[in-house]
Amino acid sequence: MSDAMRGRRRELKLTQAELAKDVGVSRQTIIAIEGGDYAPSVFLALDIGKRLGMTVEELFGKHD
Repeated sequence: MSDAMRGRRRELKLTQAELAKDVGVSRQTIIAIEGGDYAPSVFLALDIGKRLGMTVEELFGKHD
């Protein structure tokens, strides 16, 4: 689901566990979001975007 999220997280040299801690969820939640198995709530998507320095649209929008 979110190659942009995974890519940006890696650019920032954040582990899944670090991102999860920063946004208040489990590592498994980050794994599920990155794998497309879980759609985050609006609030979680906003928190992830803020932490990664990207908009929700950049992270989760459809990319052509």
